[in-house]
Amino acid sequence: MGKSSHEQECSALLQESLEPPELTVGEVARRSGVAISALHFYEKQGLIASARTAGNQRRYARAVLRRVAVIKVAQRMGVPLAEIAQALSCLPGNRVPGQADWAQLSSRWRAQLDERIATLTQLRDQLDSCIGCGCLSLKVCPLRNQEDCLAGQGAGPHFR
Repeated sequence: MGKSSHEQECSALLQESLEPPELTVGEVARRSGVAISALHFYEKQGLIASARTAGNQRRYARAVLRRVAVIKVAQRMGVPLAEIAQALSCLPGNRVPGQADWAQLSSRWRAQLDERIATLTQLRDQLDSCIGCGCLSLKVCPLRNQEDCLAGQGAGPHFR
């Protein structure tokens, strides 16, 4: 006979209470799928924090797993680490970011993501038209920078 939902819930709570309150760097790496070196880098950048044991070993609060998840999602969206650090700085480091926290963070990045999508879509469409005709016409090619008209926008490639 299977356990009731109440028994399963009690069992899960008991198991959680038996786990150590803090995680080693190896445990965080294993559970988050992030390399230990990346965790050390995140800590150096102020994205996550650890405490040190008497033996100088890192220990992380369980909330760090959610913070690492937020960092990974933000990086996949193309958000620079400096912006991620700035956004995370408004969250208490010792608690798990919740739904309201994520809504606040993601709203900051939505406009930037929409802008990147629009730029990439425009680039894709422009490249398709050039490659499609095969001429790379200097008269109509959007990649041409006639008379260096884009110099005022700074170094690097720009798209019209």
